[in-house]
Amino acid sequence: MRLILLGPPGAGKGTQAETLIEKLAIPHISTGDMFRKAIKEGTGLGKKAKEYMDAGQLVPDEVTIGIVKERISQADCAGGFLLDGFPRTVNQAEALDHILQEMNLTLDAVINIEVPKEKLVGRLTGRRVCKTCGATYHLIFNPPLQQDKCDKCGAELYQRADDSEETVVNRLNVYEQQTAPLIEFYGTKGILKTINGDQPIDQVLGDIGKNLGRNWA
Repeated sequence: MRLILLGPPGAGKGTQAETLIEKLAIPHISTGDMFRKAIKEGTGLGKKAKEYMDAGQLVPDEVTIGIVKERISQADCAGGFLLDGFPRTVNQAEALDHILQEMNLTLDAVINIEVPKEKLVGRLTGRRVCKTCGATYHLIFNPPLQQDKCDKCGAELYQRADDSEETVVNRLNVYEQQTAPLIEFYGTKGILKTINGDQPIDQVLGDIGKNLGRNWA
């Protein structure tokens, strides 16, 4: 089964991806994983990607798309794959379509996990980290026993800069701007499956399964 996983930061994509790849026996392919694999293997495109990354620059579409093609051509993707973090733009989605056509393959579904923005802000700003031992807590899902104190060592907890409300809202706005055209693109193809992510993890998984014709209840 060949799938794309969409969803904003905090929607629980990572949790669902872990279970999906196990149940479907397909590799989970994220942009970062692809880059690291190509760089480790020393492919021509991997070397190009490393040049941009070492310079702190975004890897251009043509390099990213080439690396995607290399990755999904590998043997472990013969039975399918779960793409996460790619495509990010309609240009990349069109390029992926072209690659799949060349390989005589098609996408089975694009899973879009939706959660109301205000819920995402709460999820993403709730993380707290221990200054001393690095233990991680969440004010909603995994709160410390004593407010602002680490259960393990008693040290003070703090909020990382990238978990501040201003930063989180900006990340969500950027995601919406990037992804809205993708949702329309795949919606017109009839393969977009929108899932309510504002429910327990098992129910989210069950809904994904139903949309894929699988019974995981």
